Amino acid sequence: MTKALHIMELKKLFNSNYLKLIAIIAMTIDHSTDLLFPGFPSEPAPLILHFIGRLTAPIMWFFVCEGYHYTRDVKKYMLRLGIFAVISHFAYCFGFGISLNPFRGSIFNRTSVMYPLFIAVLVLYIEDNMTWKKWQKFLLQTVLIFSAFPADWSCIAVLAIVGMYSQRGNLEKQMLKMIPWVFLYGLVSYFFVSKVYALELIGVLMVYPVLKLYNGERGKAKWMKWFFYIYYPLHLVAIGIIRLIVYGNTNICL
Repeated sequence: MTKALHIMELKKLFNSNYLKLIAIIAMTIDHSTDLLFPGFPSEPAPLILHFIGRLTAPIMWFFVCEGYHYTRDVKKYMLRLGIFAVISHFAYCFGFGISLNPFRGSIFNRTSVMYPLFIAVLVLYIEDNMTWKKWQKFLLQTVLIFSAFPADWSCIAVLAIVGMYSQRGNLEKQMLKMIPWVFLYGLVSYFFVSKVYALELIGVLMVYPVLKLYNGERGKAKWMKWFFYIYYPLHLVAIGIIRLIVYGNTNICL
């Protein structure tokens, strides 16, 4: 009985702050690997580091679902994400040497994953709060989803979040909603971006045992929420400064 209780305690080891910290560490590892090994080479070291980095996005998606569900003021939540997406856009472009001119360079990875996070919440808000006809909501939601196409994780981030939110409270079903979209993203990446990057997306599956440890609690450190909002653009600025010193004004993002 004692052993069984101990196992159950292990299953509920992390509150949201711990999981967000894991996401921050994984993100830092991932982006630092982009800096040290640009272009997604197939050597063991960058492969392993990017595998770890793949934890970041699905943890973000999971907590966007939680944040939308628990927020007391969804409009303030959207506004915060929108402002964050704008600030992060400039930090992301500077970090990886991406031109602010939308007509220069690749159509992929033109802005950070924060834009799809904002769009996902907006899509959910339209579904839950707008009194429009179904076809009107669907049309607007479709336009918004496609607007995320040039971002990091593209429209897939929006669709994954919407799917995961529909199964909120059931982690297994959330994963089943997420995985097909990640597979589609990997398929597109394989043919149009990088075969190595597509392979590294398998690392997303590691998020299931990590999220399984979530105990549903927020944690005492309320500053963690704001720490992430500040840390994300700041670490990209730091990467951009190092990029300029090491490589010059060069695009290191695919």
